[in-house]
Amino acid sequence: MRIPVTTLNDGYDFPLLGLGTYKLRGDEAERIVRTAIELGYRHIDTAALYENEVEVGRAINAAIAAGDVRREELFITTKLANDDQHRAAEAYQESLRRLDLEFIDLYLVHWPMPQRGTYVSAFEQIAQLQGMGQLQSVGVANFYEELLDELINETGVTPVLNQVELHLGFTQPELRAYHDEHDIVTEAWAPLARGENFDAPELVAVADRYGVTPAQVALAYLLRMGCSVVPKTANPQRLVENLAAVDVELGDDDVEALDAVTGERLWGNPRTFPD
Repeated sequence: MRIPVTTLNDGYDFPLLGLGTYKLRGDEAERIVRTAIELGYRHIDTAALYENEVEVGRAINAAIAAGDVRREELFITTKLANDDQHRAAEAYQESLRRLDLEFIDLYLVHWPMPQRGTYVSAFEQIAQLQGMGQLQSVGVANFYEELLDELINETGVTPVLNQVELHLGFTQPELRAYHDEHDIVTEAWAPLARGENFDAPELVAVADRYGVTPAQVALAYLLRMGCSVVPKTANPQRLVENLAAVDVELGDDDVEALDAVTGERLWGNPRTFPD
């Protein structure tokens, strides 16, 4: 199987399916990341907030040392902690040390926290790191249209990616249209809605038709939409299943049926969260 790749607006190749590591800790985090790389995952997503950068870095470096993968084949994302927006450059160096890597492929402002008013300066500091060659790509997470406009206008830099809550039934079409217009990749966190929509009749029907799991259909649906997905799992078998979603080819009728699934945001609205 071959994971689909897109080109970011700064010219770098980016695998559209990766491993999310939220809530993975300690030995489990290290083991799952190592297994994922062995299976063929090349895009690993972590964050300072997840408190697992050390373990993620150990797994990456072990895989490289074993000859399973070269560093240039991997795409590693981490994120700026909310409390560090005033010191983004220093926080980046701390993430780099915890991961024990020479560079990070993509660094994101994790939440805008508009009530604090520091998201523009944080993004500007990250863009400067890129300009100095210390960082490959710069992006954001959980931003919405007005704030993206402000970032672009104030800094002259367009984020390569915006990672947002997005899943079957809650596909944020207006935000995706904005992203398309500005050549920003839409990346879905919680792309499986943590299983809360797996019993949707439309999803079950498509999964049964192809003999695959609801999770695989849900991921294939978002990939067909052009979104990046970073499903998290602590189960090695789920790692295999999620990766196999790239081979599920949905027809137009399937997509139309899945478009009819209704849902809503399941977690915090970035306009107010975290307060």
